Amino acid sequence: MGDGKPLSKTASILISALEKEDLPKNENKLTVNPVVSQIAYLYEKLRNAMEYREDEVILRSTIERILKRRLLLGGNPATISEPLLRELLWARYVPNDHIGDKVVEQVTASISLHLTLRQSLIKKRILGEGRINEWIYQLVSSDIAHIVSPNAEREIMASFMFQVLKEHVTISDDTNQTRDAQVFLAVRKAFNRDDIAILRYQLFKQFFGELTQGSLEKTADNFIEGYKEINREIYYPVKDIIYLYIKRKTPPFLILEDVLRTQKGNIKAVLEDKVLFEKVIFSLCDLRYQGIASKVRRAVIRSVIFVLFTKVVIAVLVEASYERIIYGQIFLNSMLFNISIPPLLMIGVGASIRIPGRDNSKEILREITTVLYEDKPVLGQTLVVRKKKDKKEPILNIIFTLLWFLAFLVSFGAILFFLMKLHFNIVSEMVFLFFLAIVSFLSYRITLTANLYTVLERQGILTPIIDFFFMPIVRVGRDLTEGISQINVVLFIFDFLIETPFKGLFSFFEQWFLFLHAKREELG
Repeated sequence: MGDGKPLSKTASILISALEKEDLPKNENKLTVNPVVSQIAYLYEKLRNAMEYREDEVILRSTIERILKRRLLLGGNPATISEPLLRELLWARYVPNDHIGDKVVEQVTASISLHLTLRQSLIKKRILGEGRINEWIYQLVSSDIAHIVSPNAEREIMASFMFQVLKEHVTISDDTNQTRDAQVFLAVRKAFNRDDIAILRYQLFKQFFGELTQGSLEKTADNFIEGYKEINREIYYPVKDIIYLYIKRKTPPFLILEDVLRTQKGNIKAVLEDKVLFEKVIFSLCDLRYQGIASKVRRAVIRSVIFVLFTKVVIAVLVEASYERIIYGQIFLNSMLFNISIPPLLMIGVGASIRIPGRDNSKEILREITTVLYEDKPVLGQTLVVRKKKDKKEPILNIIFTLLWFLAFLVSFGAILFFLMKLHFNIVSEMVFLFFLAIVSFLSYRITLTANLYTVLERQGILTPIIDFFFMPIVRVGRDLTEGISQINVVLFIFDFLIETPFKGLFSFFEQWFLFLHAKREELG
């Protein structure tokens, strides 16, 4: 970096891989009408706000949703692939004029292969049909997402991050192979922001390789072994400890990715000029810090919509019905309190978030320099964990479990006492706790988003006390949020009773606009 020090071997490979130029491909491209696209885009914004997911996995989950709907209506791979891709173009998940004939063929082949695998697995009766369907939909939607929106640069950076950090983790009572698998999954979660569906897909490819016509029979024969191994890795006992460790090491790699992406074609010149390199790092850090505010704002808006839509269903079906039956009237005060407090808390959390400062950027610069120029970079303390709990710890674990149970009692007990003072009935109290837990979890997720680029941890004196009372509520909120995503009645109505005719109208109007355009062309 301007002082003659060479890049490490791993960093040299990284930069060489990222400097390769993609050659343009000459083929027919799918295009969609901009008017239809605008309406579909707004619809998808609303639909996604009702189901809380990370931005990075929305494409995959949308593909899964479209596949389920079209297959349920009797589609097959040949009739599904192009309409599916058009829906993605409508909603701007993929840029217009970005999908060519080859992608359509690949998507058709992927759907066909995975549905054939599904039929073979069902015939073998190795798992319940529901579980097989879950896996197949997740695998095929992940595969299609990879086909339509490949991110080679991010995949290369993730591989580089894995190579750098795998030696920072030791599982003292397990193999290096298991250690590598756990670091791989942690990097995918922390850096790529993959959900469990994409993690299964990544491990599936590691275990079976690419699914092809030639490998289909072998994959079906050995599926149960792969299924067990993948589950073993995904639900590994100390996975969360490894993930949190890797997550804390992620910010420098995110900024390094920005450097290599924005300076593509000029990377070596930037690396050779120390002053310019530092200027680029600080500039990109500041840009990312500014982007945190807008990302938090979007997360707050999506979370508020998610809570309000769910709240409307609960309020009408449960709270209002109970009060009408038991008391003969609806208590609007408690209902308005239940509806208004959770969103206000969410907005308050968003407003209280602070972005990192200059010291954080300096630490990121130091760590980036380390990973680029050290053959064996050391980024703070390494992590040593055990798969099995130490036999000396049972008493300590019992004490911690009792304290955790006490935290539950104190947290929820204090809130119930407050609500009783406000003369809430039992159902109103349960509804308030229900949404407070969800909002607490979503607020916690928003805080994590705000700390995405934070290297220097900031813990106040009151942090352990706040965690003691707050984390039990967050834990309950996480379980409730995940459960709602599976059984949300409003989502079912949208997906099958509203979305199907709505998307049919999109298709009709797009064809109508094409017809009008053709008539206009005939006029000369």
